[in-house]
Amino acid sequence: MSQTAALRLRQAIARTEDATRERIPMGRRPEDADDLLGTFATDGALGFDPFPFLQAIHDAGSRAVVIGQVAGIMHGSTELTGDLDLLWDGTRDEVHALREALTLCGCTALPDLDRSHVGYRVTGASGDLCTPALPWGAMDVTPCLTSAKTTRDPAGFTIRYAALDDLIGMRRAFGRPKDHRRADELARLRN
Repeated sequence: MSQTAALRLRQAIARTEDATRERIPMGRRPEDADDLLGTFATDGALGFDPFPFLQAIHDAGSRAVVIGQVAGIMHGSTELTGDLDLLWDGTRDEVHALREALTLCGCTALPDLDRSHVGYRVTGASGDLCTPALPWGAMDVTPCLTSAKTTRDPAGFTIRYAALDDLIGMRRAFGRPKDHRRADELARLRN
């Protein structure tokens, strides 16, 4: 199993740390991100470190799949982000695994995992937990759970992330300006 995608993400997190080192908190949470710049322009980018949560997901036996810009980075996107979004199947087994991972990473207010879309916050990261029941436009994202790619982090855990074509499709389905721009970038990476 290749480490390339995990190494890309580690490099991006280091770039994020460098780029935000002198930034003063503005009071803008990741959920306040605009549709053009995304969460990198929010306080979510300050201290953004998804690795403890990604390891906890692995350790808890979750099959959640990284989506959004973190998955884009893992495919080679150069745009930075300040949140970690996940796609999961909504089953009881996954509810248990995600609750365990969230608790391990300091989540004191567990989100309602009976919803198709819910925000979460753990030490070092926040983002959205999404199921296929969330309206994804014309796209059925259920197959994205089984077509996910895997990478092995140098720390010894596996990260599951959306396949390139699936991620492009998700971006196009959402259709915000940042999604179109990032889908175009990902399409160029495919060639």
